[in-house]
Formats: sequence, C-alpha cells, structure tokens
Amino acid sequence: MTVGAALVIAAVVVLSVRAARGVNRETLDSAPRPVTVIAATAGTYRDSRTYVGSIRPWVEANVGPQYISAYVLAVTVRPGAVVTRGQTLATLDCSNPTAATRSIAMQARAVDARHRAAEDEAARLATMLDGGFIAPNEVEQKTAVSLSEQARLLETQANLVRSTLDVHDCVLRAPFDGEVGSRTFDPGAFVHPGDSIVSVVDRDVVRVTVDASEKDFDALSPSTPVGIDLLATGGHLVAPISRRSPRADPKTRTVRFEVDVADPQRQYPTETTAIVHVDLGDPVPATSVPMYAATQDQGKAKVFLVVDGVARARTFPVLGEMGGRLFLPPASLPAGTLVVTEGRALLSDGERVQASVETEAPGAGGVVDAGGPAPRGGGYGRSL
Repeated sequence: MTVGAALVIAAVVVLSVRAARGVNRETLDSAPRPVTVIAATAGTYRDSRTYVGSIRPWVEANVGPQYISAYVLAVTVRPGAVVTRGQTLATLDCSNPTAATRSIAMQARAVDARHRAAEDEAARLATMLDGGFIAPNEVEQKTAVSLSEQARLLETQANLVRSTLDVHDCVLRAPFDGEVGSRTFDPGAFVHPGDSIVSVVDRDVVRVTVDASEKDFDALSPSTPVGIDLLATGGHLVAPISRRSPRADPKTRTVRFEVDVADPQRQYPTETTAIVHVDLGDPVPATSVPMYAATQDQGKAKVFLVVDGVARARTFPVLGEMGGRLFLPPASLPAGTLVVTEGRALLSDGERVQASVETEAPGAGGVVDAGGPAPRGGGYGRSL
C-alpha cells in the first residue's frame, strides 16, 4: 500500500512538471503581432477626371402642328425609319382650315372686284373736272372709296395667306434627312399646336455633351483629347474636345463642353450614357500602394511601414488615386518599402510585428501611360 501511494505521488509530480514546461509565460502584448505586408511599387502618375455625359444627335426636330388643332389622319413612319427632307410624315384633318381658306379666297375676289369698280369710277369722274361738270369733292370721295377697298383687299389677302399656312400645317414633312426617333401620336388622336407627333434625328455626326466642374475650365480647352466609353455599345474611342462654353451654368456652376464624333454608319444611339476621361497635366514619378493599405484624410494618407521588424506609422501627401491604388511622392516613400496591408487596424506605432510578405500580381504597379487618355474604369477627382 505504501509503494502504491509512492507511485501515485511520483506520477503527479511528473505530470505537474510536464504541464509547467508547456505553459507560455510570455504575455500577448510582448509577442510580435502577425501582419501581412507588401512592397511599394515605383511608377508614374497622371491626374485625370472622369465625367458622365450623354450622346446627342447633331440636330433633332419635333414635328407637329404649329398653328392648328386637328385630328390625326395618318402617321406614315415609325421609330427607326430613314426619311429624306420633304418626305410626308403625318397628315391632319384639314376640313375646317380648307373651307375657311376657300371662304377667304372668295371674299378676296369680291373685295378686288369692288376695288376695281371704285377705281374705274374715280378715274371717269376725274375726267369731268376740266369741263366743270362735277365738283372736286365728289371725285375725292370716290377716290377715298377706291383706296378703302384697296386696303380691305390687302387685309383679305393677308388673311388668305394666314389661312393657307393653316392648310399647309396639315401635312407634316421631314425638315432634313435623318431617322425617326419617336412616334408620340397615332391616327385618331387630337393634337394641339406645339404637340410633337414624331421626332427626327440626324446621326451622321453625334455630340457627346458633358457638364464639368467650373474648377476644370482651363483643362477642358478645345482640341484636348479625351477617352470616351459608350455604355450602350461597349465601344471606346478617343476624340478631341470640339467646343467649350464660355460661361458656367448659374445654378449648377458647371461648364458644358462637347465632343463631335462622326458616325456615318449610325451605330451610336442618342440619349445614351458616355463616360468621358480627361487627362490633366504631365505624368510624374510616384510610388504606389494598394488603397486598402492606407487611411486617407484631407489629402493625406496614413500607412504603417515595417522597419527592422517594427511597425512605424507615417503620414504622406497623396498625389492621387487610380485603379485601386494610391499614389504617393517617391521622395517620401521609396519603392520597395514594406507597407502593412492586413492587420493594420490593431497596430500601434513602434509595435513589434511578424511580417508575411504578400505577393502582388504582375502589372499592378500602377504605371499610367503618359501618351493617351486615362485608362477606362478609373479616375481621381470628381465624377459628375
């Protein structure tokens, strides 16, 4: 029994010693904090702007009555139809204007006959003055009647011209060569002056219109090349700015500029969205890091650098952003410096770290081509 007790005591002592050896007596605060780092990459940066614009036709007309209200008899075209100048697009019921025109024409003929008769009578009476057969007062009265009828004739002819315009307003024609963009009314509808029955657009040349911030006025001078992404077709093209408004909109404080794009094949739909990229200034050397590796505030970026196994918090001025990367001055942050990407939220300045280097995909250095517009899908600054 004594031997058994001794064995139990010995086993307890051995287990206690073994457990004591496995205890980690180092505090968590004193242990290096595991983080992921990435090397800053050398490259170049060019400031740019990205705007949201729209594609508009070179010229567009809403075709409808301008003088009369009438029922629509026929609409001969539908959206997408190609039309030529002078082609009939729609006709209106002109029974009333036509009857009114005929009535005024007959009135004009009657007034003309009375005017001729009064004029001839005044001429005959004037020949009787030399013999003293008639008083001058009678000649003057007949002459006044002739002039009155002449004035009434001119008034009636003016009314006839106005009524003729009403008749002409019943046949609506294409004002230029183009395509039908919309059809608003069908036969049987009642339209009023100013209503648009169909619209005609000319797409041989389209205009990309953009409203930019007034602060970018100097950078948007005519002939400046811009990149354009067409959302409707997925196409991309480069064209120069054609014109820029000399004044800003007083309500939005934006300046409009336009880019003319030739479209002889009529492949760009109008009233669709265009993303316009404009480069500003010249490319400058820069060091880039992923945007998630920094905290930005008022044009400055705070990052954690790893120097000799110690995290160092540093703040640098920001040159710009593009493509998910942050561009910093190379004099402040040399290329190759290790920057903390993951685990930085719990770091403090001067804290020891255990760094694991993150491998960056090839071509992610943030080098921007200095010879063309800004790459699609990115842009530092403001999107309007």
